[in-house]
Amino acid sequence: MDARLSASGRASIMRRSSALVLPARRLCQARPALRPVTPVLSIACALKDRRSVRGFLPNPVPDDVVEELLGLARRAPSGANLQPGSFIGLRGESRRQLSDELVQAFREGRQEPEDYSYFPDPLPMGLRRRQVASAQALYGALGVARDDRAGRDQQFERNFRFFDAPVALIVTIDRRFGPGGYMDLGMSLYGLMLAAQARGLATCAIGAVASYPGLIRRVLCLPQDSAIVCGLAIGHADPEAPVNRTLTERAELSDYFRWAE
Repeated sequence: MDARLSASGRASIMRRSSALVLPARRLCQARPALRPVTPVLSIACALKDRRSVRGFLPNPVPDDVVEELLGLARRAPSGANLQPGSFIGLRGESRRQLSDELVQAFREGRQEPEDYSYFPDPLPMGLRRRQVASAQALYGALGVARDDRAGRDQQFERNFRFFDAPVALIVTIDRRFGPGGYMDLGMSLYGLMLAAQARGLATCAIGAVASYPGLIRRVLCLPQDSAIVCGLAIGHADPEAPVNRTLTERAELSDYFRWAE
């Protein structure tokens, strides 16, 4: 087998590009509210300013800030208050080993059954156009041509190193949850990203890691009932990184909303 992914395998993985579990109540009891590192943004500003950042400064993010963000994220609503999902913070040797093995698996073209389906199959043309536009925005910001496979692979590998962000998280969910559990976890994830944005931090959800769930469970000694959802990078955005100039458009309101009368 070729050392690279097959066309279908590469497409499956590259489409995806996107234990520290602390309840908010416990955090509030444990310490007073932290001072924000920047003036707190309004919710509207955080929503508008948040973007997927793939270039980070080496500045560390204190553990208590990470824990505070996770506590805020857990305030998200969930059916029957089940609060699905867990977050695993990666450090030191665990992070190095996991990133190295993920990169190696990608370079060797290995494929694994994923724990959940993500995209419609086949992908409708309207959604396909959005996917293509997103890729064009990313690689265009980097100056990587469409036919530069080596350049694209090099950038894609950075998913598996969490874009060198100071904070790297793996997000899991009990595989017995149905789609509603993923919806609830998604609200918690978005809450985490917005809480980070309000503190002057940047984030990037990393779906690519979900292409190697078995590898991640093995390296992190996770049980088989832990489904791998995604990774998450958190840190201070590098204002000089060309990749952070990537901008993606959002659909017009008329594309996804109507009044029923």
